[in-house]
Amino acid sequence: MIGYYVMLMAPQGQGDAGGGFMQSIVLFGLIFLIFYFMIIRPQQKRQKERQKMLDALKKGDKVVTSGGIHGTIVGIEEKTALVQIADSVKVKVDRGSISAVAKEAEPEPTK
Repeated sequence: MIGYYVMLMAPQGQGDAGGGFMQSIVLFGLIFLIFYFMIIRPQQKRQKERQKMLDALKKGDKVVTSGGIHGTIVGIEEKTALVQIADSVKVKVDRGSISAVAKEAEPEPTK
């Protein structure tokens, strides 16, 4: 009688192998989904917002560079921007080094 119970409780050799593999696949899929929604997707959203901000730069915008320099855009090109940081002091910076727009330029009144 004891031998019968022992035989019933003994692990099944190949029957569990398929189930364990499927559980592993589901577990890895679940981990990937968690990474996607918690890390990858928010990062892509931030990159799109940053690119949108850089594309919308125009003359008169007050900006802050990644080096912490505050200034006003006085000229803009495809890859660079001319930033005035003091009276008669202008520096040419890469558009990618602009980290924030502190204040957008006000539209000029039309006459």
